[in-house]
Amino acid sequence: MKDNKFLILIPKSEIYIEYMINVINKLPRMEKFSIGNSFKEVMYEMLKNIIYLSKINNSSRMHYCNLIDSEIVVQRIYIRIMYKSRYIDEKKYNQSIKLLDEIGKILGGYIKSLGIKYEQKS
Repeated sequence: MKDNKFLILIPKSEIYIEYMINVINKLPRMEKFSIGNSFKEVMYEMLKNIIYLSKINNSSRMHYCNLIDSEIVVQRIYIRIMYKSRYIDEKKYNQSIKLLDEIGKILGGYIKSLGIKYEQKS
């Protein structure tokens, strides 16, 4: 894909993942290996899908956009759980949500540029 606007997702994801790995490494030992491992798996899967998205043809892109979007939602939930369980403070919570929101906004703009209407089911 030659859309430079979309390719910004890769470095943005790297920055987010680096930040979150530092956060996860400071979790209590037991949580680092439970929620931390699950969280890392979802982050790496999201990065893998972002890279796939930049390599595939137009007909398959919406599928990968939906996968990435669902992985973003899962990560938001993990972050909220860590915050509510007091594993991370408000500053780390706000920064991680901010970085993840940037990725979500870029993805949302890309989905709009595909010209496919997103219909939310009631």
